Amino acid sequence: MSHRRLFVTAALPYANGHFHIGHIMEYIQADVWVRTQRLLGHEVHFVGADDVHGAPIMIAAEKAGKTPQQFVAEIVAGRAQYLDGFHIRFDNWHSTDAPENHALAQSIYLALKAAGLIELRTIEQFYDPVKGMFLPDRYIKGQCPHCGAPDQYGDACEACGAVYSPTELRNPTSTLSGATPELRQSQHLFFKLSDPRCVQFLEEWTSTPGRLQPEVVNKVREWFTVGDDGRVGLSDWDISRDAPYFGIEIPDAPGKYFYVWLDAPIGYLASLKNHFDKGQAASHWHPPSRTTQSFEEFIADPAVEQIHFIGKDIAYFHTLFWPAMLHFAGRKTPTHVFVHGFITVSGAKMSKSRGTGIDPLRYLKLGLNPEWLRYYLAAKLNPRVEDVDFNPDDFVARVNSDLVGKYVNIAARAAGFISKRFDGRLGAISPDGEALLDTLQSALPAVAELWAEREYGKAVREIMQLADRVNAYVDTNKPWELAKQPELQERLHDVCTTCIEAFRVLTAMLKPVLPATAERVEAFLRCAPLDFANAGQPLGAGHTIAPYQHLMQRVDAQALQALFEPPAPPNPPMVPASGGDTAAATPGGEPIAPTITIDDFAKVDLRIARIVACERVEGSTKLLRLTLDVGEGRTRNVFSGIASAYAPEQLVGKLTVLVANLAPRKMKFGLSEGMVLAASHADGAAHPGLYILEPHPGAEPGMRVR
Repeated sequence: MSHRRLFVTAALPYANGHFHIGHIMEYIQADVWVRTQRLLGHEVHFVGADDVHGAPIMIAAEKAGKTPQQFVAEIVAGRAQYLDGFHIRFDNWHSTDAPENHALAQSIYLALKAAGLIELRTIEQFYDPVKGMFLPDRYIKGQCPHCGAPDQYGDACEACGAVYSPTELRNPTSTLSGATPELRQSQHLFFKLSDPRCVQFLEEWTSTPGRLQPEVVNKVREWFTVGDDGRVGLSDWDISRDAPYFGIEIPDAPGKYFYVWLDAPIGYLASLKNHFDKGQAASHWHPPSRTTQSFEEFIADPAVEQIHFIGKDIAYFHTLFWPAMLHFAGRKTPTHVFVHGFITVSGAKMSKSRGTGIDPLRYLKLGLNPEWLRYYLAAKLNPRVEDVDFNPDDFVARVNSDLVGKYVNIAARAAGFISKRFDGRLGAISPDGEALLDTLQSALPAVAELWAEREYGKAVREIMQLADRVNAYVDTNKPWELAKQPELQERLHDVCTTCIEAFRVLTAMLKPVLPATAERVEAFLRCAPLDFANAGQPLGAGHTIAPYQHLMQRVDAQALQALFEPPAPPNPPMVPASGGDTAAATPGGEPIAPTITIDDFAKVDLRIARIVACERVEGSTKLLRLTLDVGEGRTRNVFSGIASAYAPEQLVGKLTVLVANLAPRKMKFGLSEGMVLAASHADGAAHPGLYILEPHPGAEPGMRVR
């Protein structure tokens, strides 16, 4: 397979709000593809950025009493918890308000002007007499001029997909004031997409086999119009906006700014340039060759492929304006634009008010495994432009059956015997085991190709069929029965070794979608990071594996249901009591403890701990026995009186906070080496409930809480 050089992006999120589930679905889809390419040994630069310009952000910032930069900074500060939480690894994350984007946008504009594709025109534009400003397209609503659908924005119809000028809307109103906008004249700059050179180029570019999906090609053809003279044409594009506007100034037009959709996709290039300029480009792929290349050298390399993952709602900009801008500015055009559909819940459009919305951050805060969602979405995705439906019942069944019942169960059924009977050493494999492993290893290239072709659903089905074959092998050989017969210990060793080797191959196949689990498996198997090449090489007899620790728990349907419950209303304000005190003078049922110094606090060593195992304590109704990983290279045994609030299986795999320097306490059940922290009300009868502390995703065992 030849070495590929890939520049990959996903759509830039608009920085007027937090990530929604549509962003996360797209980023997971792109991340799985990027990880696949890396596992195949290709060079990949996966970059993103915040799209921060435009009137919506300017207006929202004004309402919040902030500058646009301050408003955006607060939104951007929360991005990492989403990306890290769902194991989405961009090589670089930037902003369209960065210097690189200002320079690139102005450079591309000047190149288009030099090519004779920019024209100054006097236009009539809607003006809000109440707000005293020209109205951006998205701040005008009315009836679609094509299908008559009401409540449509001023640039495109969500009902029929038509694109039009805001002045074409019927019965327009300003969404800012509700006033009927007035038509006033203003001079604007246009990108002449109607130029025969642009039309010819785009007809050829969009029809290049494999560049766009067939259904996208069909949609693009609808946007080409045929005039009375039979000539094919396209509409010109208004690329300027009048002050006041938060954006990039047009270099030769004082008081004019680029329309956000001109500079937003250029943000892909700006983020890539920032990535190269920081000297990080060579550290994100292997092998590290050509490390001295600059951004301009890289992007000009004919071998470099430019790949965009986008939603179907922004295909117009990415398949017409974007390639035309790049081409006539003398730059590389996209190699592929991969378009996907929307995400629905139980067949319906998402709506928070109807309880059908999915808040990705709430998903993480509820302790739901991010890899459950990665796997479930992957199982539903394919290369076509189809909506993906999230069905809670199907989610529970698929994750519990596939990931836990089929995949993880293979290791769980074999590893204990290897550790207890054979000192953790793998043994020799008989011909029947070799035949099974040959089947799995021979399937590796086909599975890798399915991931690479974005046939994610087919890849998942193929892997689970292979897992079924491994589990059938286990059921046929019954290691639990072999363990009872001393004369069959060699066969037990053989069968369990085969299962571990098969589990390793399946892990390599699932690594693009389960990166965190794969990393834990690599530690458990004490093997090098898996890829599609080394997965075919067995660990071999005599290789020692680590003691098995639980890799994944089942989905609790009730916990998942909480994802769709409306958030609790805010606490009522405190009611003043007599004497000027408040009714909340004793929060949690008890007063705040006496003041201590920072030196007193520093004596308590609080550490992040992962609960690797949990079980009830025989003879006690209150205690659970927790096995904790605190990053020390060993585990700790801690007893905690939380049995009334948690079942053991709810806690396995979770992070919590441990008082790590508390003197060990000898109890009748054993030695307790620390104390996990939990919250409760002082009056447990009136306010029942016990809640262990759970750090935010991204924390690691051993980190100190300061």
